[in-house]
Amino acid sequence: MRTDTMDPAEIRTLMEEQLRLSRQLRERIRELEEEKHAPLAVVGMGLRLPGGLDTPESYWDFLRGEGTALSGLPPERPGLRAVYDPTPGTPGRSYVDRAGFLRDIAHFDAAFFGISQREARMLDPQQRLLLETAWEALERAGIAVRRSDRLDVGVYLGMMASEYSERLEDRLDTSRIDPYYTTGGGLCFGAGRISYVMGFSGPVVSVDTACSSSMSALHLAVQGLRRGECRYALVCGSNLLLSANLMVSLCQTRALSPDGRSKSFLATADGYGRGEGVGAVALMRLADAEREGRPVLAVVRGSALNHDGAASGLTAPNGPAQQEVIRAALADAGVTAEEIGWVEAHGTGTVLGDPIEIGALDAVLGEAVRRRGVPLGVGSVKFRIGHLEAASGIAALIKAVLMLRHGEIPAAASDSDGELNPHIPWDDLSFTVPRRNRLWPAQLARRIVGINSFGMSGTNAHAVLEAYRPAASTAPADVPPRRELLTLSARDPQALAELTARVADRLRKADPAELPSLCHTLRVGRAPFAHRVAVTGTSPEQLADALTEALDEARRAPAGTAVRSVTLSAGSGGDDGLAAAVTALTDAFPGLARSAPDPAEPPARWLAGLLRGLGLRVDITTPEPHDRPAAGATTPAVLTWQAHGRTRTAPLVAAEPGRAPGLLQDALAALYRDGADPRMDGLCPPGTRLTGDLPTYPFQRRRHWVDEPDAGAVGEPGTTTGGAARARVPVPASRTRQDIAAYLEAELKDALQAPQDQSLDHEQSLLDAGGDSFISTLFITRVEENFAVGLSPEDLPVDLPMGELIGRLADDIAGSAGTDQEASA
Repeated sequence: MRTDTMDPAEIRTLMEEQLRLSRQLRERIRELEEEKHAPLAVVGMGLRLPGGLDTPESYWDFLRGEGTALSGLPPERPGLRAVYDPTPGTPGRSYVDRAGFLRDIAHFDAAFFGISQREARMLDPQQRLLLETAWEALERAGIAVRRSDRLDVGVYLGMMASEYSERLEDRLDTSRIDPYYTTGGGLCFGAGRISYVMGFSGPVVSVDTACSSSMSALHLAVQGLRRGECRYALVCGSNLLLSANLMVSLCQTRALSPDGRSKSFLATADGYGRGEGVGAVALMRLADAEREGRPVLAVVRGSALNHDGAASGLTAPNGPAQQEVIRAALADAGVTAEEIGWVEAHGTGTVLGDPIEIGALDAVLGEAVRRRGVPLGVGSVKFRIGHLEAASGIAALIKAVLMLRHGEIPAAASDSDGELNPHIPWDDLSFTVPRRNRLWPAQLARRIVGINSFGMSGTNAHAVLEAYRPAASTAPADVPPRRELLTLSARDPQALAELTARVADRLRKADPAELPSLCHTLRVGRAPFAHRVAVTGTSPEQLADALTEALDEARRAPAGTAVRSVTLSAGSGGDDGLAAAVTALTDAFPGLARSAPDPAEPPARWLAGLLRGLGLRVDITTPEPHDRPAAGATTPAVLTWQAHGRTRTAPLVAAEPGRAPGLLQDALAALYRDGADPRMDGLCPPGTRLTGDLPTYPFQRRRHWVDEPDAGAVGEPGTTTGGAARARVPVPASRTRQDIAAYLEAELKDALQAPQDQSLDHEQSLLDAGGDSFISTLFITRVEENFAVGLSPEDLPVDLPMGELIGRLADDIAGSAGTDQEASA
């Protein structure tokens, strides 16, 4: 285009357009760069750590206290006990009899997660504990898990060993091998089972980089969230000490400390002490967490991952590679070295590893720390709970989050632990290993932690976290007490009773100002189950008392059933009383009003629209003329629905229109108790955030365990998991439909390994009872050993109610038997 013939105005327009496009391009480049380094929010945590630590609160109390969580070999680990010999170097023996053990790994609430008794026994306990901790992390984040929702959650798991299935391996007798041998023990199934059971749609990755596995998983989750591969991410780590083989191998290499303790950075360091644990951390993009009102516990600013490459040995730490990964993480986080206030180090307590790690940290951070004049604190939680190997990173991550949240640095050693490692030039460093708990250095403007990790595989990982600094609150200083609706549910009455007691106790300790947040979290941040209570009140004490009373009523009431629809009976006109009620609802629940129709709509239609915004199916009826109020009176509005074979009613508008908000809460409470699942996000005041410190689901655990065989023992053919032979179901002599149906039910119970004293729920599907294609195939195969079955697998899907499944088969078998008898006659 020639500009010498263009009009100056055209040139000016062209230049302005080019400038506008250039600005747009620069803005887009800036947005892309920000997305590449977007901060992530830690919004929930769940854990099982040595010493009975099973909540973030108990972990923090432990970290601020003294002592270790180490213990002797548990009685249910006979293999570890059998190989113990205190003399180091004894072939085929382990010289270690102490470690950081979990208190209970045999018990599990299989029914809660829809897993059959049969499969639960075969599951590596790591998979069970991962399900529990993942569930708790999401509950603390206020993320309600409904399997049908297919939440966009990615699962990133660090796990390096699955040793439970070793107890089933006997080359002379493979009868203990079950269909669940593969899915119960394969490393990939640890992450996959979480996503399957909870119905997630995001990426699922199991990572094994040895001791850096959890931190490698964190890095992959950070990248996945930033690229938009998922909305939420679960970062998990797991490790259990079940195999005598690995313990013996590590002792033969002299990698382990004889007293079972990791003495991080101490002169007495003589190898690492092993430990076990499981943890899960829920992450999401910080901007999304703030928008959704999630409890932001800390911010992940950046992470990095690399490998030692051609180092001095495959399992030996590489100082230069560690320097590279630390620099890369700082760059990704946009944080400078002088801003780091603590490094949660790998700190295994080995003669070789500790000096190399401190040297790498000094090479990257040392000069900046010396310039600022405030020493850098360094320590490792391995000193207190042992080295959790693949789960060590998740334990360090949760510790770092707690430190940032509380603004306190726990002691990394005690006075009685002696001198620091003499192979580290402490006098030349500005690093300190604190012997007392202390507050975060006031001289540092920001609270920032680095977490360092490396594994025997040669994979190094580093992450940078910062304390969350929320924007200034815009909420009014004094909020008058308001009526609140609180809902709780559980899968069975005992769990509901326990949850109700825990929440009531929490309420009695609550500040009245946190009541809206507390009730909002329990309403929208927890999945609804069949057994329910719902109460209203204006103070924590009032709600606590109401919960106790409601539980007695819930014990007598049938379990909730789905309320398919409700009918709203209200006048079609626009009388002043009904309009005033609409105004009261709008004022009380502006969040609900936003999803309701135009206020210009007739009041009855507006009310129906508000209820539909709650996710309820609503029909409108108009009262008969003789039921309408006299002139000048308020037109009543009443909800009607069917539940448990009875007609239920609840008023929405009465003689006093101002009572409408409370009546709506009462109606929703009644609907919830009867099994409706209204979406109640809009009931909270504007700006209400979810809270993460409420009681989580009380799992009803039962023992599911395969004992280790005695050394050298050979299993008896025909035994099943657990070693006890199960008697085959007797085949009925009669071929009546009734007898065949009874046989089929007994065979199905045996396939599920359900308790013999419990009846099958015929309304429940095989899938909901914990069955799957393995169970279905096993069941049908056993039936076909005794009867001809003419039905195809398509005729017997796993989501069919078990009563119908048994009925179809009984009809088919009985019909075939009748035909055979006629033919023989």
